Amino acid sequence: MNIRQMLELREHEILSPYAAFSDMSRGRDRKEEECDIRTIYQRDRDRILHSKAFRRLKHKTQVFLAPEGDHYRTRLTHTLEVSQIARTISKALRLNEDLTEAIALGHDLGHTPFGHAGERALNSVCPGGFKHYIQSVRVVELLENHGRGLNLTKEVRDGILNHQMSTTPSTLEGKVVKISDKIAYIHHDTDDAIRGGIIREEDIPAECREILGDSLVKRLNTIVHDIINCSQGKNDIVMSPEIEQAIYKLRDFMFKSVYTNPKAKSQEEQAVRLVKQLYEYYMENVAQLPGEYHILMEQHNEPPYRVVCDYIAGMTDRYAVAKFKELMIPSAWSVY
Repeated sequence: MNIRQMLELREHEILSPYAAFSDMSRGRDRKEEECDIRTIYQRDRDRILHSKAFRRLKHKTQVFLAPEGDHYRTRLTHTLEVSQIARTISKALRLNEDLTEAIALGHDLGHTPFGHAGERALNSVCPGGFKHYIQSVRVVELLENHGRGLNLTKEVRDGILNHQMSTTPSTLEGKVVKISDKIAYIHHDTDDAIRGGIIREEDIPAECREILGDSLVKRLNTIVHDIINCSQGKNDIVMSPEIEQAIYKLRDFMFKSVYTNPKAKSQEEQAVRLVKQLYEYYMENVAQLPGEYHILMEQHNEPPYRVVCDYIAGMTDRYAVAKFKELMIPSAWSVY
């Protein structure tokens, strides 16, 4: 018996009967020889962690475009905070932490530059629309490794695809990531908004502070404990009505005070125009796309509009700005 098999056996001894067991995975689209050390979900986590798309998250906007200061969240730090919260919940509920972590690390790989502003721009110009969670699956199934993808398990891809509000993941681990994503962005967006002087702690509705806590740390602790306590022994991930209602009230407050606040969103329209103009330029000049995108069109029969979206969605904020300057803004020249 090798190390992987011992780990798989241990899962059956210690995990909840509702957990997703590694040796019962629905597998990958392309069969592979099993690793003798790592379980199937450990391998998925490692593949995501070492992917180019994951590394690019460090230079992609979370909420604040081009903030002045080193302590505001990026898409990467958001992803890591989601992973930490999700692992805490999964561990307490005796779920599969490796599957949870893999889904958490991969859930935002398809996000555009400039956060939801960039997503909104591509959604308005791309035939059939553009959604970051669908793009995240496209990244791991096709775009990484020059058209070969990461060949992840069905459980991980299901969790990535279904982390948004309107659908339901097929595993409890996926449900944990889904709820952790919402917890994380409300928590850290509140922190960033306070740091940016957009709101004060005292501005948060009194009802939310009374139920959830009067500080960032207390609120996060209250919510995580509530989910764990309410989900113990259940084949579902839930929270108490009181806590859930308080979170929705806090979320409504954030939308009114932060997500639509001119100070936080002052550059969003410029970002939208930039992304749209990049899309229009590359649709008219497809030949200027990098070689790997020509491979997608020639060998995978992907339409030009799709690979143009792939290219732009994969850009970091600063790369998109640099490309825009290179393509749209005349530079000084001289004759020698």
